[in-house]
Amino acid sequence: MRGLLALVAAVVAVAVSSTMAEAGPKWAIVVHGGAGVIERKDLTPEQDKAYRAAMARVTEAGAAVLRKGGSALDAIEAAIRFMEDDPLFNAGRGAVFAADGRNELDSSIMDGRTLAAGAVADVTRTRHPISLARAVMEHSPHVFLVGDGADAFAKSRGLEQVDPSFFFTERRWRSLVRELEEQQLPIPPRPPGAPGASEARAALAHDEGKHGTVGVVALDEHGDIAAGTSTGGTTAKRWGRVGDSPVIGAGTYASNAACAVSATGTGEYFIRLTVARTICALVQYKGMGLQAAADEVIQKELTAMQGDGGVIAIAPDGQMAWSFNTSGMYRARLADGQPLVVGIYKDDP
Repeated sequence: MRGLLALVAAVVAVAVSSTMAEAGPKWAIVVHGGAGVIERKDLTPEQDKAYRAAMARVTEAGAAVLRKGGSALDAIEAAIRFMEDDPLFNAGRGAVFAADGRNELDSSIMDGRTLAAGAVADVTRTRHPISLARAVMEHSPHVFLVGDGADAFAKSRGLEQVDPSFFFTERRWRSLVRELEEQQLPIPPRPPGAPGASEARAALAHDEGKHGTVGVVALDEHGDIAAGTSTGGTTAKRWGRVGDSPVIGAGTYASNAACAVSATGTGEYFIRLTVARTICALVQYKGMGLQAAADEVIQKELTAMQGDGGVIAIAPDGQMAWSFNTSGMYRARLADGQPLVVGIYKDDP
């Protein structure tokens, strides 16, 4: 009898263990810092180290929220705010310049549980555009605000406002000058209040092309997922151009019925393909695995259109994925009971 009870107990233990494994992690987070021409030969050892450390720090900032039972939205906002304050990334304080010499910031966020979303574009005075996007989602009847109106709404909500010179970095300014010279376009006056050229950390920033983005997707212990994206746009952009980052369904999308996605790359292609929503639709309606769905859109559809970039994604069951068709993408992931993984180049894990 004792032998039979022991056998039953062993079978139950295996079944419980198997169920827990199938259930996936209690929480998880995936982060990207932009995709583009990012090759080992182009980054100095100091740059490589700086980006890996930054990605680890940002991921841990979001994970710290999730470990304490915080929401996926809270984790995303916390992590992206770190990146918006780090001049290594094309978001917030590291944003590239438009042709007129301004830093014009875009951001979006989406809640997978409710399908609520908020987005802003051409923000010039709000320190943390991701917080403004969330405020639009939670404290306005709208989804998308732009320009001065978006900054005015941010001020009305008590979000920190800064002088536009706060976003200036010398390296991004020099990138603008080079690009305008190549296009034989006029170079705008140096912005008033712009700091000098002695910005050690900003000098480590790698120019991954003319664009870059940051984004986070997360799963919390309540089983909810969310996605957020933030960017400074493209170097020397003109005519008020806006890319995919603040466009719900293109650069950002989240639904508990499928997955959460944040994108980075040449936004015009991501908008035309509604990349983020398409990946979620493949998961939701075709039953594809998350990695397979991401690869289908990025490696096949985007590549066929000669678009470039990548995505990060997460599903309610804890699946995590990233896919990119460029030479590199700053990326990291971390989940309950799993080790931190950080990558930059194609041959990184």
